[in-house]
Amino acid sequence: FLYGKFILNDRLKILKNIAILISGTGSNMEAIINDTLSNDHPGVVKFVLSNRSDALGLLKAKKLGIKTFVFPVNRTNSLENFEKKLLKLLIKEKIDLLCLAGFMKVLSKKFLINFRGNVLNIHPSILPSLKGLNTHKRILEKKSITHGATVHKVIPELDSGKILGQTTIKISKGDTHDKLAKKLIKKERYLYIKVIRNIMTGKNKIIQID
Repeated sequence: FLYGKFILNDRLKILKNIAILISGTGSNMEAIINDTLSNDHPGVVKFVLSNRSDALGLLKAKKLGIKTFVFPVNRTNSLENFEKKLLKLLIKEKIDLLCLAGFMKVLSKKFLINFRGNVLNIHPSILPSLKGLNTHKRILEKKSITHGATVHKVIPELDSGKILGQTTIKISKGDTHDKLAKKLIKKERYLYIKVIRNIMTGKNKIIQID
Protein backbone atom coordinates (compact mmCIF):
# COMPACT_ATOMS: atom_id res chain seq x y z
CA PHE A 1 0.00 0.00 0.00
CA LEU A 2 2.76 2.42 0.94
CA TYR A 3 4.66 1.61 -2.23
CA GLY A 4 1.58 2.28 -4.33
CA LYS A 5 0.97 5.54 -2.49
CA PHE A 6 4.55 6.60 -3.16
CA ILE A 7 4.19 5.89 -6.86
CA LEU A 8 0.93 7.89 -6.98
CA ASN A 9 2.45 10.86 -5.18
CA ASP A 10 5.51 10.72 -7.41
CA ARG A 11 3.25 10.73 -10.49
CA LEU A 12 1.28 13.70 -9.23
CA LYS A 13 4.49 15.67 -8.88
CA ILE A 14 5.38 15.30 -12.54
CA LEU A 15 1.93 15.74 -14.08
CA LYS A 16 1.46 18.80 -16.28
CA ASN A 17 -1.57 21.00 -15.79
CA ILE A 18 -4.26 21.40 -18.46
CA ALA A 19 -7.12 23.89 -18.72
CA ILE A 20 -9.94 23.70 -21.28
CA LEU A 21 -12.03 26.51 -22.75
CA ILE A 22 -15.50 25.74 -24.13
CA SER A 23 -18.59 27.55 -25.38
CA GLY A 24 -20.96 24.66 -26.03
CA THR A 25 -21.51 20.92 -25.60
CA GLY A 26 -17.92 20.04 -24.79
CA SER A 27 -17.59 16.87 -26.89
CA ASN A 28 -13.83 17.18 -27.32
CA MET A 29 -13.50 18.45 -23.75
CA GLU A 30 -15.12 15.27 -22.44
CA ALA A 31 -12.73 13.10 -24.45
CA ILE A 32 -9.72 15.02 -23.13
CA ILE A 33 -10.85 14.70 -19.51
CA ASN A 34 -11.59 10.99 -19.81
CA ASP A 35 -8.18 10.38 -21.35
CA THR A 36 -6.38 12.24 -18.57
CA LEU A 37 -8.11 10.03 -16.00
CA SER A 38 -6.12 7.03 -17.24
CA ASN A 39 -3.10 6.10 -15.12
CA ASP A 40 -0.48 6.62 -17.82
CA HIS A 41 -1.47 10.16 -18.83
CA PRO A 42 1.19 12.90 -18.46
CA GLY A 43 -1.35 15.59 -17.58
CA VAL A 44 -4.30 16.49 -15.38
CA VAL A 45 -7.24 18.80 -16.19
CA LYS A 46 -7.32 21.48 -13.49
CA PHE A 47 -10.44 23.30 -14.69
CA VAL A 48 -12.90 23.92 -17.51
CA LEU A 49 -13.95 27.48 -18.24
CA SER A 50 -16.71 28.82 -20.48
CA ASN A 51 -17.77 32.24 -21.70
CA ARG A 52 -21.38 30.97 -21.55
CA SER A 53 -23.18 29.95 -18.37
CA ASP A 54 -25.55 27.71 -20.36
CA ALA A 55 -22.77 25.66 -21.98
CA LEU A 56 -23.72 21.98 -21.67
CA GLY A 57 -20.08 21.05 -21.34
CA LEU A 58 -19.97 22.63 -17.87
CA LEU A 59 -22.39 19.99 -16.57
CA LYS A 60 -20.35 17.22 -18.16
CA ALA A 61 -17.15 18.53 -16.58
CA LYS A 62 -18.75 18.74 -13.12
CA LYS A 63 -19.97 15.15 -13.39
CA LEU A 64 -16.39 14.11 -14.15
CA GLY A 65 -15.18 15.91 -11.02
CA ILE A 66 -13.54 18.87 -12.73
CA LYS A 67 -13.71 22.43 -11.40
CA THR A 68 -15.65 24.80 -13.67
CA PHE A 69 -15.73 28.55 -14.11
CA VAL A 70 -17.83 30.97 -16.14
CA PHE A 71 -16.45 34.32 -17.26
CA PRO A 72 -19.21 35.85 -19.42
CA VAL A 73 -18.47 37.88 -22.52
CA ASN A 74 -21.33 40.27 -23.26
CA ARG A 75 -22.27 43.94 -23.31
CA THR A 76 -21.13 44.47 -19.74
CA ASN A 77 -18.19 42.04 -19.74
CA SER A 78 -15.65 42.61 -22.51
CA LEU A 79 -13.34 40.01 -24.05
CA GLU A 80 -10.45 42.05 -22.65
CA ASN A 81 -11.76 41.60 -19.10
CA PHE A 82 -12.39 37.91 -19.83
CA GLU A 83 -8.77 37.49 -20.85
CA LYS A 84 -7.44 39.33 -17.79
CA LYS A 85 -9.41 37.08 -15.44
CA LEU A 86 -8.47 33.99 -17.45
CA LEU A 87 -4.76 34.83 -17.38
CA LYS A 88 -4.87 35.36 -13.63
CA LEU A 89 -6.54 31.96 -13.18
CA LEU A 90 -4.06 30.23 -15.49
CA ILE A 91 -1.16 31.60 -13.46
CA LYS A 92 -2.81 30.66 -10.16
CA GLU A 93 -3.40 27.07 -11.32
CA LYS A 94 0.07 26.83 -12.94
CA ILE A 95 -1.37 25.78 -16.29
CA ASP A 96 1.06 24.37 -18.85
CA LEU A 97 -1.41 23.67 -21.66
CA LEU A 98 -4.60 25.53 -22.61
CA CYS A 99 -6.92 23.58 -24.93
CA LEU A 100 -9.68 25.27 -26.90
CA ALA A 101 -12.55 22.83 -27.43
CA GLY A 102 -15.42 24.52 -29.21
CA PHE A 103 -14.48 27.88 -27.72
CA MET A 104 -16.16 30.48 -29.93
CA LYS A 105 -14.04 33.52 -29.16
CA VAL A 106 -10.75 34.61 -30.70
CA LEU A 107 -8.02 35.15 -28.13
CA SER A 108 -6.10 38.38 -28.58
CA LYS A 109 -2.44 38.79 -29.51
CA LYS A 110 -1.85 40.43 -26.12
CA PHE A 111 -3.23 37.40 -24.26
CA LEU A 112 -1.24 34.92 -26.35
CA ILE A 113 1.97 36.85 -25.69
CA ASN A 114 1.33 37.02 -21.94
CA PHE A 115 0.45 33.34 -21.48
CA ARG A 116 3.67 31.37 -21.47
CA GLY A 117 2.16 27.91 -21.89
CA ASN A 118 1.03 26.20 -25.09
CA VAL A 119 -2.41 26.96 -26.54
CA LEU A 120 -4.02 24.34 -28.79
CA ASN A 121 -7.15 24.35 -30.91
CA ILE A 122 -8.94 21.77 -33.02
CA HIS A 123 -10.37 23.07 -36.27
CA PRO A 124 -12.83 21.14 -38.48
CA SER A 125 -10.97 21.27 -41.78
CA ILE A 126 -7.71 20.11 -43.30
CA LEU A 127 -5.75 23.29 -42.71
CA PRO A 128 -4.53 25.48 -44.30
CA SER A 129 -7.72 24.98 -46.31
CA LEU A 130 -11.00 26.45 -45.02
CA LYS A 131 -9.98 28.63 -42.11
CA GLY A 132 -12.81 30.20 -40.11
CA LEU A 133 -16.41 29.14 -39.59
CA ASN A 134 -18.98 26.87 -41.33
CA THR A 135 -16.37 24.47 -42.68
CA HIS A 136 -18.76 21.52 -43.18
CA LYS A 137 -21.07 23.62 -45.34
CA ARG A 138 -18.19 25.17 -47.25
CA ILE A 139 -16.50 21.85 -48.03
CA LEU A 140 -19.75 20.56 -49.53
CA GLU A 141 -20.01 23.68 -51.67
CA LYS A 142 -16.52 22.96 -52.99
CA LYS A 143 -17.72 19.47 -54.01
CA SER A 144 -14.62 17.95 -52.41
CA ILE A 145 -14.37 14.23 -51.71
CA THR A 146 -12.27 14.63 -48.55
CA HIS A 147 -12.81 16.48 -45.29
CA GLY A 148 -11.09 16.39 -41.92
CA ALA A 149 -9.82 18.16 -38.82
CA THR A 150 -6.59 19.75 -37.65
CA VAL A 151 -5.06 20.33 -34.23
CA HIS A 152 -2.77 23.35 -34.29
CA LYS A 153 -1.01 25.80 -32.03
CA VAL A 154 -2.94 29.03 -31.54
CA ILE A 155 -1.28 32.23 -32.75
CA PRO A 156 -2.77 35.70 -33.36
CA GLU A 157 -3.49 34.87 -37.02
CA LEU A 158 -6.72 32.82 -37.16
CA ASP A 159 -6.25 29.06 -37.73
CA SER A 160 -2.66 29.62 -38.90
CA GLY A 161 -0.48 28.16 -36.14
CA LYS A 162 1.84 25.18 -36.43
CA ILE A 163 -0.02 22.02 -37.43
CA LEU A 164 0.38 19.27 -34.82
CA GLY A 165 -2.00 16.64 -36.17
CA GLN A 166 -4.62 15.94 -38.81
CA THR A 167 -7.31 13.39 -39.57
CA THR A 168 -9.43 12.82 -42.68
CA ILE A 169 -12.81 11.41 -43.65
CA LYS A 170 -14.37 10.67 -47.02
CA ILE A 171 -17.36 12.69 -48.15
CA SER A 172 -20.14 10.45 -49.41
CA LYS A 173 -22.97 11.24 -51.79
CA GLY A 174 -25.91 12.56 -49.77
CA ASP A 175 -23.78 13.90 -46.92
CA THR A 176 -25.06 17.09 -45.31
CA HIS A 177 -23.09 19.41 -43.04
CA ASP A 178 -24.79 17.77 -40.03
CA LYS A 179 -23.84 14.29 -41.24
CA LEU A 180 -20.26 15.40 -41.81
CA ALA A 181 -20.07 16.82 -38.29
CA LYS A 182 -21.27 13.51 -36.82
CA LYS A 183 -18.86 11.49 -38.97
CA LEU A 184 -15.92 13.67 -38.01
CA ILE A 185 -16.43 14.08 -34.26
CA LYS A 186 -15.14 10.62 -33.25
CA LYS A 187 -11.95 11.17 -35.21
CA GLU A 188 -11.63 14.70 -33.82
CA ARG A 189 -11.70 13.35 -30.26
CA TYR A 190 -9.13 10.67 -30.98
CA LEU A 191 -6.84 13.11 -32.79
CA TYR A 192 -6.99 15.74 -30.05
CA ILE A 193 -6.11 13.37 -27.21
CA LYS A 194 -3.25 11.88 -29.25
CA VAL A 195 -1.78 15.31 -29.96
CA ILE A 196 -2.11 16.37 -26.32
CA ARG A 197 -0.19 13.30 -25.16
CA ASN A 198 2.38 13.94 -27.87
CA ILE A 199 3.05 17.57 -26.97
CA MET A 200 3.03 16.98 -23.21
CA THR A 201 5.73 14.33 -23.51
CA GLY A 202 7.92 16.58 -25.66
CA LYS A 203 7.48 14.70 -28.94
CA ASN A 204 7.58 16.66 -32.20
CA LYS A 205 6.05 14.11 -34.54
CA ILE A 206 2.97 15.32 -36.40
CA ILE A 207 0.05 12.95 -35.77
CA GLN A 208 -1.69 11.67 -38.92
CA ILE A 209 -4.91 9.66 -38.61
CA ASP A 210 -6.62 8.41 -41.80
